[in-house]
Amino acid sequence: MTASNGKKHDRSEDIYNKKANVARLLSYFIPYIPHIVLAIIVAFAINATVIIKPRILQRVIDDYLVPEIYDKTAINRLGFVYFGLILLGAALNYSQSILLNYVGQNIMHRLRTELFNKIQRMNMSFFDHFSSGRLLTRVTNDVEALNELFSGVLINLFRDTVMIIGLVWVMFSMDTTLAVVAICTVPVIAVIAVIYRKAARKNFIRMKQAVARINGFLAENITGMKIVQIFHREKQKFEEYNAIEKDYFDSSLREVILNSLGKPIVEVINNLGIAALVWVCAGDILSGSFEYGVLYTFISYVREFFQPINEIADKYTSLQSAVISSERIFEIMDIEDKVENLDTGIGCENLHGEIEFQNVWFAYEEGNWILKDVSFHIKPGETVAFVGATGSGKSTIISLITRFYDIQKGKILIDGVDIKEYRLTDLRRKIAVVLQDVFLFTGDIASNIRLNNDELTDEDVYKALKVACADGFVNSLPDGIKSEVKERGCTFSSGQRQLLSFARAVALNPAILILDEATAYIDTETEEMIQKSLENVIAGRTSILIAHRLSTIRKADRIYVIDDGRIVEEGDHETLMNLNGLYRSYVELSLSKGIEEK
Repeated sequence: MTASNGKKHDRSEDIYNKKANVARLLSYFIPYIPHIVLAIIVAFAINATVIIKPRILQRVIDDYLVPEIYDKTAINRLGFVYFGLILLGAALNYSQSILLNYVGQNIMHRLRTELFNKIQRMNMSFFDHFSSGRLLTRVTNDVEALNELFSGVLINLFRDTVMIIGLVWVMFSMDTTLAVVAICTVPVIAVIAVIYRKAARKNFIRMKQAVARINGFLAENITGMKIVQIFHREKQKFEEYNAIEKDYFDSSLREVILNSLGKPIVEVINNLGIAALVWVCAGDILSGSFEYGVLYTFISYVREFFQPINEIADKYTSLQSAVISSERIFEIMDIEDKVENLDTGIGCENLHGEIEFQNVWFAYEEGNWILKDVSFHIKPGETVAFVGATGSGKSTIISLITRFYDIQKGKILIDGVDIKEYRLTDLRRKIAVVLQDVFLFTGDIASNIRLNNDELTDEDVYKALKVACADGFVNSLPDGIKSEVKERGCTFSSGQRQLLSFARAVALNPAILILDEATAYIDTETEEMIQKSLENVIAGRTSILIAHRLSTIRKADRIYVIDDGRIVEEGDHETLMNLNGLYRSYVELSLSKGIEEK
């Protein structure tokens, strides 16, 4: 295929995609067809009031003012009719605005919830490629950009189009020559609209990208503000933000310039059309062969004629923005290969917790293997530990057991069944994970333990806190389990957040308990309490520990040493120490740095 043919193909595909997106947007109107039909009827009524009003003034001018006939009753009657049309038009416009905004807000609510629901069902590889800022922009800014589209742009475009057709018909029915003069400037506006369309689309894309970068930068830096201030990077981060914001400022200013040019240009053309009408009619009016009222009506119609054209130009801006935003929204909605199937598969209510890896190979990116031919077998109720250097693949094993990612080669079995055959919601309900980086939601302590699980009573929450040795500090708070938890639990210490996370895992009564560096931020005294509690928690439950602290893993039934994605040693603490291998070197290095106490 030649380059020119390739470009034509790309353009035709782009046009097809735009049409498809517009069709999908229109499909959201289907549940509100009665409201749309009513809005269209109201639009016709509004147009009728606009067209009739100048004809009433024409009668007043030509029948009473010019011939100097003072008929008070007739003039008052026409005045009341004119005033009534003004009130009717205002009421109809208000009703249409309420009606269309009701439809628009409902559709946007549906879009936001669908989009959020889709994001929630994505697997972890999706979030590796889409930053939080990009996703935030999709759910907020891009959906908001559809507000005007769903709140009346399409209906008002229809109304304005009908208005233009109606005005043209009325003008030609009154005087063909003047009608031709009135619409002769339309081709000029059409050329300007085409030029504007090309410039506006490029700028809208640039604006959307800039907003996404700003949201991503803010989300990242507000979360990491403590690090920024510790390392005194405020100036550098400000300069980074200023550069991103400058790009958005430039694109926004360009949009303002483009929009600001539109109305004045149309206004100039509008007045040129009116001037042309006066020039054509001047001789006939002075000779008395042409009525003043007709000229006034034509001038009014020309003004009204260019008003919907102006509105269409403005609405085209909104439509262009909506189409670009819809492309970004449907980009997320159309991703199927990364959507987790949560509801199909076999149930696992009575999971025993037997775990087996059979020759497992896994890579986050193709060819870059994180795990290489990993095999191990954990019996129900066993406590095993994984140790290894940072990046060796320990945490990846957790992600695979919980099926945040799917492996490329090999098998992972739980109770002898491939985990791909289990219903994902049931599987994760039976596996509790306590991570080093604890995430607490805004709310209270009880809601963070329950996580909207209504089956857990306050008594269950207290029991979980007691097992996790978190009841002491929770009971010392003024409101106990109802104490407020602010964003990410910022008012609690690292150790307290870890204890709450541990209680959250215990409350679920899982068959498999995984602790990924879960005691990293807990002091020695607190850890001793947790070690005592763990004896009860671990009983009858498969437990997997990933930790650098020797006290956390030395009592494990079996320890696996991972190096460069492979299991190189396995056995209990004494066995591995006697091997004088990699495990012993980790222990000695740990002791030499004073991290562990004898």
